[in-house]
Amino acid sequence: MTVSQYTTQNITLAGWVWLNKEETEAAATKKAFAPLQPVRQWLDQIEVSDRALAHRLCKLIPAQCPFERDVKLFGRTLFHIPPMCKLNPLYEQVVSLRFRALCYLADKCGEDVTAYC
Repeated sequence: MTVSQYTTQNITLAGWVWLNKEETEAAATKKAFAPLQPVRQWLDQIEVSDRALAHRLCKLIPAQCPFERDVKLFGRTLFHIPPMCKLNPLYEQVVSLRFRALCYLADKCGEDVTAYC
């Protein structure tokens, strides 16, 4: 028995609360509450097969987070606002949709997509 097997079988900590083996197995078999899962699946299933749709998606979805900023006063940086797009629960699906649109324009249509980068 390896150390990791012993740890997962006998010593399970969740937060700072001790759980026994039965509670751990019950927690592992529960389904996580995911209300956005249907929207994620819908975004992942969108196929870009139209040039106009691809252009529209590339224009609507920004390449970089529009909220990231350096706040400056008299040429000195006071503070930096970090990119908050990754807090969006649908961030990965939206970015992958934009990537699929860019790939469609570049591969199928043969267009130059540097304007969208």
